[in-house]
Amino acid sequence: MGRKPGKKGERASRKKKNKGLRGRWLTHTVGPVSILAAVCVVIITACFAVYYYSNMQADLSHRAKTTTEFFANYIGQSYNEYYQSCISYARSFEDKNTIELQFISTGGRIVASSYGQWAGKNPTTPDVQNAMDTQKIASYLGRDPATGERIMAVSSPMIYRNGEVIGVLRYVTSMKLVDRQLAFAALIALGAGALFVLVVIISSSFYIRSILEPVAEITATAKRIAGGSYGVQIKSQYDDEIGELAQTINDMSNKINQNEKLQTEFISSLSHELRTPLTAISGWSETLLSGDALDPEETRRGIAIIQRESRRLTEMVTELLDFTRMEDGRMTLNVEMTDLRAEFEDTVYMYGSRLRQEGIALRVLDNDDDIPEIPCDPKRMRQVLLNILDNAAKHGGEGKVIEASMALEGENIVIRIRDYGPGIPEDELPLVKKKFFKGSSKARGSGIGLAVCDEIVEMHGGRLDLENAPGGGTLVTIRLPAAEQ
Repeated sequence: MGRKPGKKGERASRKKKNKGLRGRWLTHTVGPVSILAAVCVVIITACFAVYYYSNMQADLSHRAKTTTEFFANYIGQSYNEYYQSCISYARSFEDKNTIELQFISTGGRIVASSYGQWAGKNPTTPDVQNAMDTQKIASYLGRDPATGERIMAVSSPMIYRNGEVIGVLRYVTSMKLVDRQLAFAALIALGAGALFVLVVIISSSFYIRSILEPVAEITATAKRIAGGSYGVQIKSQYDDEIGELAQTINDMSNKINQNEKLQTEFISSLSHELRTPLTAISGWSETLLSGDALDPEETRRGIAIIQRESRRLTEMVTELLDFTRMEDGRMTLNVEMTDLRAEFEDTVYMYGSRLRQEGIALRVLDNDDDIPEIPCDPKRMRQVLLNILDNAAKHGGEGKVIEASMALEGENIVIRIRDYGPGIPEDELPLVKKKFFKGSSKARGSGIGLAVCDEIVEMHGGRLDLENAPGGGTLVTIRLPAAEQ
């Protein structure tokens, strides 16, 4: 035999489901937010880098252009005088602590430098040659091939009056300080992004927990309902969608509980309904077969009872078969053009003679309306009329009068059947057409007749209504669409 899952198993299952929800939360919320934060950090860092590098390059380019224009006055001098001017200017360069000023010959050799004669190796970066080839300012950002340090260099050609390039003026600065500032800015952006993601995780964690806990409670209660604990309720403290879900499950639990009770009552009632005619049939059959001398009147009476109870059993079985077909969606109609007035009058006449034996008068209210033929199933409509008349006799027979009428009202054929009994309690009116419902009535019956009738009328495109009539009693109204004339 299988063992029922214990509390540990239920907790493990709940944790597994919570983990699944948390996993989806991490995937669809925290993941995208983290990616977005990372992208923002990269973009911010890149923007800072572009800003710093472009400003630095613009400053060096402006310096190179200004200095080149200044030295244009000395280019006409002899080379020795020009060389001395370069050395003198390089020595007096004010920003030598952060920027190196170089004068480079066309051969690529440093002629003068703000760092002195031990400035270092001759430059091999492409900006020098580009400046000489294009006779325009050229720049370079990268690592110095000689030292491996990140640098930024701007080279400006020094052009003689005849258009010949006689050298290059070059500004060089280290990127160490700028890169350090960029790294600091990136760390700040990264910290802000991490803080943002942390705030999102913490805030949404409270939110996801507010969903997981009631969902776990709802799931546990739904399992109890599925296990047969009908009527159990969820204690909901929310007025949002989760509260609405809990209320829906509570309503479902109540309805299942009510249906379960109705079904139990139906089975009990049906057992009683079947036992009564079977007892009568069995008793009279034994009496007739016992061989005792019975007078003809007694024999006739016994056979009549057997016939009546057999008809009653047949009606109950037919009703049950129709109900099962209705539940399975197998109920069908054999539709044909039908004179509904003729069916109504035949049914009332046939049932009226039966009611007279019980001391009940069935009165038909005359009407001169020309009732057109309509497409319907005549057997099913007769079944509906007989069932409603039988209900009127069972539940309102003490009024001793039942009234029936048919009329054409607008585009509908309207059939009304009224009894003068005690009527239906107001709280039971919305439930009388539900399956298995018998209400407070003690009359015999399975509680499914009206449900079958309502289904048949709806299949014909009509409507069946029950209400308490003015002055007492119950009024049943059937409305069916009339055929086009």
